[in-house]
Amino acid sequence: MFIQTEPTPNPATLKFLPGRVVMEQGVFEAQDEAAAAPSPLARSLLSIPGVSGVFFGSDFISVTKKSGDWANLKPAVLGTIMEHFVAGVPLFEDTIDPDSVVTEEFFDPADAEIVRTIKELLEQRVRPAVANDGGDIIFRGFRDGIVYLAMHGACSGCPSSTATLRFGIQNLLRHFIPEVLEVQPV
Repeated sequence: MFIQTEPTPNPATLKFLPGRVVMEQGVFEAQDEAAAAPSPLARSLLSIPGVSGVFFGSDFISVTKKSGDWANLKPAVLGTIMEHFVAGVPLFEDTIDPDSVVTEEFFDPADAEIVRTIKELLEQRVRPAVANDGGDIIFRGFRDGIVYLAMHGACSGCPSSTATLRFGIQNLLRHFIPEVLEVQPV
């Protein structure tokens, strides 16, 4: 098994591509033992000294370090991912329905059409680019012209995430939706 790695805009996060599907649908993120509990792979990765977070996307795994050098951490992460997939162990011990992990959204029902357009733009134009960088972005709300988004994976804590939100996503949404005044992270 050959696992490729790619840097991300976040220097603390590295993207691992095992050459197969990781998540059939949805995404998964764990930054502590409790959040990693359903996934043997997430638990194993978080047990590596220096690893502070894992994120599973459709065909990649993003690993975030809290300390240490990638030159030292990368072999341990690669070995853990390889062992998991070669052993054929499921990604989760129990079936997780991605729709059961509901992130509460807030918006005025009168803005439902605006919110639908925001979500459509995020899904079609933003999420693929963010996933390419080893992360994900989730709509959380819309109020008083402000769009609230949550960044996950490599994008969470990335030094360039503020610029991505402000100059990339905000400009895109404002171009297509005049009611959008600003984009804020949550």
